[in-house]
Amino acid sequence: MERSDVERWVDGYEAAWRTAGVEGLADLFTPEVTYLPSPWAKPVVGLDALSRFWDGARDGPDEAFDLRSEVVAVDGDTAVVRLAVDYQGRGGRWRDLWVITFGSDGRCTAFEEWPFSPGQPDGH
Repeated sequence: MERSDVERWVDGYEAAWRTAGVEGLADLFTPEVTYLPSPWAKPVVGLDALSRFWDGARDGPDEAFDLRSEVVAVDGDTAVVRLAVDYQGRGGRWRDLWVITFGSDGRCTAFEEWPFSPGQPDGH
């Protein structure tokens, strides 16, 4: 994977989030993907389960938010991306780190998210 490949994938992720339905997920994730929405969560396994998870996690394609991302590192098939997501409706502000593992076809095989929001306990 090259940095530009990861940037295109993140753009595709955002486009899929902003699009009605979940058909676009098959372009981003493999059928057997594991998706970890936080370090402590039970992983969502498989594209069908991920589709149901996505449908339940978003308000819809007209959900107002700004997303900024920066690819922090790419090492072989694994990338780390830093994101800032600011929702204008419910959801507030989030800062995330994504750890993404890609298959040979450029689709994600494993996704791990480390989400943080203001007021969240910092572990101290």
